[in-house]
Amino acid sequence: MKISQKHTLDKAEALRRVEKLTAFWKREYGVNVEWNGDKGHFAGDVKGIHFDAQVTVGDREINAEGSDPGLMIRAVATTYLKKKLAEYLDPAKSLDALEG
Repeated sequence: MKISQKHTLDKAEALRRVEKLTAFWKREYGVNVEWNGDKGHFAGDVKGIHFDAQVTVGDREINAEGSDPGLMIRAVATTYLKKKLAEYLDPAKSLDALEG
């Protein structure tokens, strides 16, 4: 499964926001998160669904690729991920205002 989300932030700010989002997932769902520069790896089980994904923060786009949760869950997972990325990459919201 692949997801891309465009953003208008500078790369460092986009990275901080995506790191905050993945920290939220770690706290809420026990997702394992490891960052190496602008690349992150996260894996775990959320509501009984296993996933393993890589994310790369670029200058104008976030790209994520990971295991496919299957036909029944794919649309729900894609919608959720795009919604959360859009929320965290919204320049109108301060980093402090984001949950986490």
